[in-house]
Amino acid sequence: NVEFFNNPARFLDPYHFRVTFECIAPLKDDIDLEWKLIYVSSPGNEELDQELDDCLVGPVPVGVNSFEFEGLAPDPAKIPTEDVLGVAALILTGSYRDQEFVRVGYYQNTEYDNEDMKATPPEKIQFDRLVRDISTKLRVTRFQIKWSVLFFMFVI
Repeated sequence: NVEFFNNPARFLDPYHFRVTFECIAPLKDDIDLEWKLIYVSSPGNEELDQELDDCLVGPVPVGVNSFEFEGLAPDPAKIPTEDVLGVAALILTGSYRDQEFVRVGYYQNTEYDNEDMKATPPEKIQFDRLVRDISTKLRVTRFQIKWSVLFFMFVI
């Protein structure tokens, strides 16, 4: 489960959320899980993806675990002007031993904070007047990896 604490929010505000997951078998060698938050403004150009933050979580005991994650807002200078307003993607990935095992994707809509600017956007983007809203509909993709344990299941 991923619970956003600040949604909707100003575009330039950091992302703040809690991830809750279940580990049903011990992980070998107490290796940490790596989590990354990625902003995708231009789906056709992976070079423009921005890794907003990453963190290591561990050791991970058997049972229900959770952690809070705070990631920076995207760097406006790295977003093409034509891709600022409208829909972008926000992706949270989880990895173990450099193997991605889960990807959680959200759509984020970005628009101006008042009706006049929505109807007639200014020629130059005013980032301090933008708000973002992350859709509650998510897409979860799980990947098979080598866990180095007899059985492990990750539930998000």
